[in-house]
Amino acid sequence: MRLVADGNIHRLVVQYLRSVGHEIMSIAEEHATIPDESVLDLANHNQAILLTSDKDFGELAYRQNLVHCGIILVRLAGQTTEQKSIILEKILNTHGDELKNSFTVITPDQIRIRKSQ
Repeated sequence: MRLVADGNIHRLVVQYLRSVGHEIMSIAEEHATIPDESVLDLANHNQAILLTSDKDFGELAYRQNLVHCGIILVRLAGQTTEQKSIILEKILNTHGDELKNSFTVITPDQIRIRKSQ
């Protein structure tokens, strides 16, 4: 799956997802401090799903109604980096097609996938 990892996604999660076959661009590696709108534009340009823990992307998707190829909001506080990596891999593999053009929230207890309008 093609992904863009926002700067708040840990580098070990990025490395893990790459190691299991996902194509993932890391904002922290390539564009350290760019605004959220530019991150979203970059994901769209690459036809990639954005992986982030920044709730501001909900604002961009819903209140500003900005177009996106998919946003995954990672809300896994209290989980280790390894646990986050494994959870994300499982969700990407299980729900791959559903995640495209959707706003998804992942918590330790559930996954909510909402298709964009």
